[in-house]
Amino acid sequence: MKSVPGPDRLERRLGVADAVVVGLGAMLGAGVFAAVGPAAGAAGSWLLAGLVLAGAVAYANAGSSAALAARYPESGGAYAYGRRRLGPFWGFLAGWAFLAGKLASCAAMALTFGSYVAPGLARPVAVAGLAAVTVANYLGVAKTVAATRVVVAVVLASLGAAVAGMLLGGQADAANLASPEPGVVGVLQSGGLLFFAFAGYARVATLGEEVVDPARTIPRAVPLALGIVLAVYAVVAVAALLAVGPAALAAAAAPLAEAVAAGRLAELEPVVRVGAAVASLGVLLSLQAGLSRTGFAMAANHDLPGALAAVHPRSKVPHRAELAVAALVAVALLTVDLRGAIGFSSTLVLVYYGVANAAAWTLGPAGGRWSRRRAGAGLVGCLVLAASLPAASVAAGAAVLAAGAAVWVVRAQPS
Repeated sequence: MKSVPGPDRLERRLGVADAVVVGLGAMLGAGVFAAVGPAAGAAGSWLLAGLVLAGAVAYANAGSSAALAARYPESGGAYAYGRRRLGPFWGFLAGWAFLAGKLASCAAMALTFGSYVAPGLARPVAVAGLAAVTVANYLGVAKTVAATRVVVAVVLASLGAAVAGMLLGGQADAANLASPEPGVVGVLQSGGLLFFAFAGYARVATLGEEVVDPARTIPRAVPLALGIVLAVYAVVAVAALLAVGPAALAAAAAPLAEAVAAGRLAELEPVVRVGAAVASLGVLLSLQAGLSRTGFAMAANHDLPGALAAVHPRSKVPHRAELAVAALVAVALLTVDLRGAIGFSSTLVLVYYGVANAAAWTLGPAGGRWSRRRAGAGLVGCLVLAASLPAASVAAGAAVLAAGAAVWVVRAQPS
C-alpha cells in the first residue's frame, strides 16, 4: 500500500528525470554567465584546469551527498547528515553556512537577472524577479520542476547560440590563449570560484523528502546532472577563451555576451543576454527551493523558529520558510556585489560540503566501495579550495561561521 505523508511532512513527487532537471536548473547559468569572468582573471588560459578541479571536487562531494541522501531521505542536506553522523553542532554549522552562503547567491542571481533585463533599473527588476520565483515555489514543487524544465531548455539554446557566435564569428584564434602563468594559487582560486557553478548538484539532496524512491533516484540523478553540466561548461569555456582570451573575459561585465559581440555574428548577442537573464532566474528558482527546505529542516529540529516548519496543507511546501527566505533575499539585494557574493558564497558552501564529506566518512563500507576515499578527497578538496579564495571572501565567511558558533553556544546554555 502506498504510504500517505502526514500533515507535517512533505510529499514525494520527484522521479529521476525531475531530479536531474532540478540539478540542471540549479547549475546551468550561474557559472557560465557569472563565474567565468573572475575565474579567468585568476587562472588565465589555465581556466580549464580550474574547471576540471572544481568538477572533480564537486564529483567527490556528489558521491558523498548521494550516499548520505539515500540513507537519510529527508530535507536539509548536509545539515541533516551532520546532525545524524557528527552531532548537532556540526549539523547546525553546516545549515548556518548553507543559509548564509546561498542567501548571498540568491541576491547575486536576482541582480544578474535585473542587470540583463534593465540595467538602469536592476534592483527593482531584481525584486520583481524574486517575487515571481517566490510565487512559483509557493505553488508547489511539481510546478517548480515544470518551470525549471522551460528554463533549462532556454538556457541550453542560448549557450548553443553563444558557442556558435564565439567560434564562427571570425575572432576565434589559439593566439588568444596567451597569458601569464597563473601559478598553483591562481588555478586553485579559479577552481574555488567555479565551484560556485557546480554547487547546485546537491539541490536534489536538499529536496530528499520529496523524491520518489530516494535510495535509487538520488544516486542516479546527482552524477548525471553534474556530468551534463561539466560537459556544457567545458565547451563554453573553450569557445570563450578562443574567442577573446582570458584577459577580456576577466574584464567583461557580461563575458559571454561581450565575447559574441566581438565577432561577425554580433546579432546573436541579444539571444545570449536573454539566456543569461533566464538562467539567473532559473538558478534563483532552485536556490530558493533548497534554502526553504533547509530552513524547514532546521526549524523542525528547533534550530530556527518553529513557525518555519509549517507545511501548506494544499501545495505541501514549507510556505513560511519560502516567504522568510524571500524577505531576507530582498534585504540582501540592497547591498550585495555580484563578484564579491560569488567568493563569499563559495567559501561558505565549501564548508557546508566539507561537513557532508566528513559525515560520509563515518559511513564506512556502508557508503559504498570507495566511500571513504571519495569522502576524504572531497573533504581535502573543499578545504583547499576554500582557503584559496580571495582573502576578503575567506575573512567574511570565517566571521559568519564564528557568529554561527556563538549562536550555538548561547542556545546550548541551560536556561
